[in-house]
Order: sequence, then structure tokens, then C-alpha cells
Amino acid sequence: MSSTDCAPAADGSEQAPYCTISAAAAVAQPGQTVLVQPGNYPESVTVTRSGAEGAPITFRAVNTDRSSAQVGNIGDTVVGTVFTLTGVHDVVVEGFVIRETATAIPVVVNASTRVTVDGITARASRAPAVVQVTGNSTGVTISRSWLAPSGGLALRIDPGVSGTVVVNNQLYLGGLLATDAPGLVVTNNTVLTNCLRAIDVAGTSTGLSIQNNIVRTSPFHAATCTTPQNATAIAVAVPPTAGTVADYNLIDAISGGPLYQWAGTAYSDLSSFQAATGQGGHDLVADPLIAGTTSGGPRVFIPTDPASPAVDSANASAPGVTRTDMVGNPHSDNPAMPNTGTGNGFHDRGAVEAQGSPGNGQYDLRQKPGDDSFAVTATGIPQFAWPVDGEGGVIAYSFDGKRYPVVTSARSVASSFRQAGRGCVSIAISHDGFRRADPKRSSLCTRVGTRYTPSAPTRLLDTRAAIGTATTTPVPADGEVAVPIPAVGGVPTADVIAVVLNLTVTAPTRSGFISVRAPGGEVGSSSVNFVANETVPNLVMTKVHGGVVRLVNRSGGTVHLLADLQGVYSRQGSGFKTLDPTRVLDTRTGSGLPLAANGERRLDLSGKLPADVTAAILNVTVTAPTAAGVLSVYPDGTPAPLASNLNFVARQTIPNLVVVPVVAGKVMIRNTSSGTTHVIADLAGYFGSAASGADQTYVPSEDRVADSRDDSGWLRVLHPGPFPAFAVGSAPIASDTWCGTGCPPVTAGVLNLTVTEPTAAGVLTAYPSGAARPTASNVNFVAGETASNLVVSKAAGEYVDVFNNSSGTAHLIADQSGYFIASAF
Repeated sequence: MSSTDCAPAADGSEQAPYCTISAAAAVAQPGQTVLVQPGNYPESVTVTRSGAEGAPITFRAVNTDRSSAQVGNIGDTVVGTVFTLTGVHDVVVEGFVIRETATAIPVVVNASTRVTVDGITARASRAPAVVQVTGNSTGVTISRSWLAPSGGLALRIDPGVSGTVVVNNQLYLGGLLATDAPGLVVTNNTVLTNCLRAIDVAGTSTGLSIQNNIVRTSPFHAATCTTPQNATAIAVAVPPTAGTVADYNLIDAISGGPLYQWAGTAYSDLSSFQAATGQGGHDLVADPLIAGTTSGGPRVFIPTDPASPAVDSANASAPGVTRTDMVGNPHSDNPAMPNTGTGNGFHDRGAVEAQGSPGNGQYDLRQKPGDDSFAVTATGIPQFAWPVDGEGGVIAYSFDGKRYPVVTSARSVASSFRQAGRGCVSIAISHDGFRRADPKRSSLCTRVGTRYTPSAPTRLLDTRAAIGTATTTPVPADGEVAVPIPAVGGVPTADVIAVVLNLTVTAPTRSGFISVRAPGGEVGSSSVNFVANETVPNLVMTKVHGGVVRLVNRSGGTVHLLADLQGVYSRQGSGFKTLDPTRVLDTRTGSGLPLAANGERRLDLSGKLPADVTAAILNVTVTAPTAAGVLSVYPDGTPAPLASNLNFVARQTIPNLVVVPVVAGKVMIRNTSSGTTHVIADLAGYFGSAASGADQTYVPSEDRVADSRDDSGWLRVLHPGPFPAFAVGSAPIASDTWCGTGCPPVTAGVLNLTVTEPTAAGVLTAYPSGAARPTASNVNFVAGETASNLVVSKAAGEYVDVFNNSSGTAHLIADQSGYFIASAF
């Protein structure tokens, strides 16, 4: 829940949090945790719902190094008790900064069972107490809290209450009064009063334990109190029964008040108390050498001198001893002090363990193996100056795309980014529970990518036939058409990040290109280039926004558009393996027989692909067709689809990138034409499981990365202007190189390569920068033509080399659709 980001139709989720703690309290169920985000909550909270034993309802304030959750009388708007728990059981209230309301006790636990008030910070200037436990409550725990009255009690436990545990608290300027409190446990508290009784057990109590506490009845280490008889450190009213223990306490005698008042007798020295009662055998009377923190927040008193008698001298077996101290740190072994305590010997007395100077911590962020390719694991490991007996510290993980931080003692936290590309986490490690603004911190980034789910070729748009549109009207100049993307293979539309479409332009009346419009209205770079009266296809990988792709006709005339779905990218699906271009089909070789008119050819890739491959990327080229037609590439064993991959006319050579599902390692190629045609296919990569080597993921990233017309992007060209004949240039992959050394490397670029103004026919070949040039081709062109094709090429050093295999010059343009990255597992 959140006081600032809440929604009118709240349901308690991160997207629609409740506005008030009371609203969440009205619906909370056993075992649920109400996370209260940093902010101001001017309200009184009455808890009326109960948890179950072992499954409490928990109200947890999420406090960070930047802010805390404050509840109560903020702006003089609230009157009365801030937290009231009456007649409930199995409830935890944790971490709140409580703002007092006039003379009302801030927290009241009444007639309740198994209730814990933990880690709160609360003051009371005119109320009789800060926290009251009353009404025959049983099994109540008050722990790790900072309670500061002004003239009253920090904690009052009323007659009839039993089994109360008071542990790891700092009671500041006021003490504890428990009356008729059987089973009371008071362990590891730091009690500092202003010349008043500190720990006062009145009436009859059985099974009492008072151990490991630091007590000073003159809180500012000042002179003797004016009425020292009122400043008793530990008082027990009547002769305790068997089982009562007062031991391992450290009392500062500076106030001049009695150290103990036991069964009506005051004792001003330790030895006489021990001799008369048999208690306090390990008690110490000495200056505890503690000091209050001064950097923001409440003053938390800790041992500041290595020689403090509180250090490494407590009873590790005392009832109520917790694994960590008031601020979440483990027990630490000060190497400068002898271990005189029980157990491991180095538990400290008081609420806070001495820690020395902690280190900066260890930090890590990496991809998390599993079904979600956006999943990451962030790690923050506190470093302690001295040996410790377990984990400790409080860690705040703030992930990109997440509204709220995760605050926990866990060393590792899993999360999932909302989009592909660069994702970061800020990790703050606190050694004082974020009570002061001085945590250790680090920011780490990585990259995450999408996985692919193939689709049988499906026609989503044909403006000629009113498929995907209401009419058969062509797209006008600068007009736009929206293509809704359906769910594919279990991936709902809402989860689709990017889509693979085979986009075909036909019947254009003027030359131009097709672009994709982003949500902000910007029109991207070219996806398909065309001239008047031309039919030309191109594969498009593009982001999906709001479940649609918006195509814009960037020409002065009209066009008809066809869009055939090939597959989608999301956080689930198959990974990718990029390959060196490998020719897997050339009908001009071997028998030399072209595909017959309306004929098919089965392409068997099983010898080149692992068995679990789901789809392959092929650069398919039609050459020497004797008549106009279309070429379709589709999964083996399925009917030939309406969708096509290449449109061609007689005697044309034209390529197109194809992403096709693979069935048992095979795909089908169909020539829908009245004439024959030769077909060439170059394998560029495949999709499959990580076990098959397909562990790369795709990051959509649309940008023009190189254009020889303005000398941008291309490298290693000898002079500006058009590419020379047989020249090589390098197109950079625009990635988040600045996201840190932990980012997985770029393995391949996805580029729409365009040739314009060529002075002679030729082909473009793309390949890893600096590698040996393959024989495969990616873009075929003739003199004076503008031609383009989508290319998936291995990258080296985040560059892709492009070779102009032509006897003439040409301008080259590279529009990036995205890039693939390696797994960082």
C-alpha cells in the first residue's frame, strides 16, 4: 500500500495499492503481509482481523535510506491511539515511525494473543506510556523498538498480562513498569531514564527473567540525580518465586540511585545484592561506554569504546535472545575483548551489538536461469569488520521498472524487468536498520532480452482484400494503418514485446518507404523501400506498443500493404543461436533443376540443426524466375499458407530474410508461379533450447546506425561519400555498452541494410567485423535501384562488416531493428 500511488479501485496490488493502512487492515487474511511503502499516513489504525498460529497478519513498514513509513498525528489531523490491537491474535506490527496524538498512548495491545510489535520508533510527550499491553493479553512481544517518553513510561504492562517478551529495545528517557506479570522476559534492552526507575516489576510475578540489559538512570551521563532514591535501576517488588532470574545486566551507577530494589530492600552495591538474593552473579556495575548516534533519526545508543564491558559478555542462552540485534546485525566477536559470555562467548549486553567499522559490501546482478528471460537475481552481502555468528544487515533493492523497493535481510532477491535491454538495480546495505542515512550502496546494470515463439505464417493485413482493415482502400500518402498482434503459442498479446512480420508493399503509385510509428508519434527509419508500381517484400522485426504495430506510408502516393505474422518475442519461448552464414540450398548446383511452376521443395536441415530447434532464420533468394509469382517458406507437413515470403517478377533476383518454424528439422518451399525459378537459401541461425546452444536473446532497439550519405556510422571507408567498389565498411550495433562490465555481450546485429544510388549491379554481404568474408549474400541490387533486406549477422566487438561486392559505388544505409545478446548465466 502507498499514501501517494494509491488507486480509487484499490486491490492491494503493486499497481493498485490501498491508500490507508486501515483499508488494508480491513481485508487482510492470515499469512498475508501488508507492505506499507514510505510516506505519511495520518490515521489511527484499529486492527480487528486476526491471523493464525504460524501464519500471522503482518503490517510491515518499508523503510529505506531515503524515507520511512510514518503513521499517526501528521499535521495535527489525528486524535487518539495510533495503533490499537484489541481482541486479536497472531498479528505483527513492524517498523513504523509513529507520531503521537496529544495525550493518547500511541500503541495499545488489549486482550490479544501472540501479538508482536517490532522495530517501531515512537515518542510520547504527555501520554502515560508509549506502548501499553493490557486486558489479560498473552504472548505479546515488544522487540527492536525505540520508545521515548517525556516524563512517562516507555512501556507499561498491566495486571493480568502474561508471557510478555521485551527484547532488544531502547527505552529512552523512560522505563518499563510491569505489574503482576507472570512469565515476563526482559532481555538485551538498553534502558536510559531521566532519574526514574528503569526496570520496575511491581506486584507478583512468576518465572521472571531480566538478563543482558544495559541500565543507566541518568541518560546523559550527567551528575548524580537530585533525588537518587527515585532512580533505581532494577526493581522487583515481592520475593520472586523459583525460576526468577536477574543476571548478566550492566548497570551504570552514575545517577547515585539504588542499583536494585528487591522485595522492598534497596541495594546500592553489587556484592550486597548478590549475597542477599543469590541473583546477579554475572552482573556488572560500570560505565557501559555507550554513545548515541547523531546522524539523523532517533539517538540509538551503542558501545563506542572497544573496552566497553557490554561487549562479548552476555548470556547467549537467556530467554528471548534473538539472532540479530535491535538494528538487524548479528552477534559480533570484538577481537580486542575477551569472550566472557556464554555460548559462543561474544554476545553483547544491551540492545545493539558493537560492530566495528563495516566494509562496503559485495554486490552482484545477473540473469536468472528459467522460463522468464527478463528475470534477474540481485545480491547484496554486508561485510562485517569482526567475525559474526550469522547473517545480518538490512538491504534495500530498488529495481528499474518497479514502483517500490524490496527491503529485506535476504542476501539475494529475484526480480523481473518489464522490458528488454538495459536494466539496473540500486542496492543499499544498512547496518542500523536504515535509522540513519549512511548506508553502503552500489548500482548495477545488465541486459536482458526476449525469446521467440514461432507462428505458422498468418496473414494479418491485406488492404486489397479488407483483411485487417474495414475497406479495400489503399493506404494514402503519409497514411497509417494499425496491425493488431494476436496471441501466439500461449503468449498473450499483452506480453508481446516485439513481432516478426513479413511486410509486402504492392501497387505503390510513387516511390517511398514504410516506417513504424512509435507511441510518442515519432516515425522510425525505413523498413521497406519501394519505387512506383513495384511489389517488394521485407522481413520486419519491430516493437509492439499496446498490442499493435502502426505502419506509416512515407511516400507521396498510395500503397497497398500486406503483413504476414511469422512469430513474436516475449519473456518466454526459445533462445537463439547465431551461425556463420551457411548455404543450405542452391538449386543452380547439383541437378541444376529449378523449382517447377506451382512446385514445392522440402529443405532438410536436420543435419545442420539440433533436434529440438523450433525455428530457423534463412536468407532466401529467388533468381532467374521465368514468370512473376510468390515464394512461401513454411513448416514441413502443414498446408501451404496464404502468406508469402518473396514476391518476384520475371528475370528478377530478390532476397528476403525468413524466420520459419521447423518440423523434425525440415521446412517446405513453394513456388506459386506459372514459371520456374531458382532458389538459394543461407542459414543464419536457429531458435531452440539453451541445451541446444540457443541461449541468446533478442533486444529490440530501433535506430539508424550508419548512413554513407552523411558519413555517419560507417568505419574503415577510405573516403567520405558512396562506398567504393569492393569496399568494406563496419556498421556499429547501438547497444547499452555503458550499462557496466557485467552486461552480457552483443552476439549479433539485426539490421535493415539498404542500397541506394548504386552505379552497377552487385550484392551486399554482412558478416562479423574482422572475420573472413563468406560467400553468402544479403542484398541483391541492380544499377540505379534502391534495395533493402533485413540481415541477422554475427557481430564482433559490436560491429558488423558489410562488403559492397560490386564494380560500382553505392550509398549504404543501416537501420538497426535490435541485437542479440549472450546468456550471462
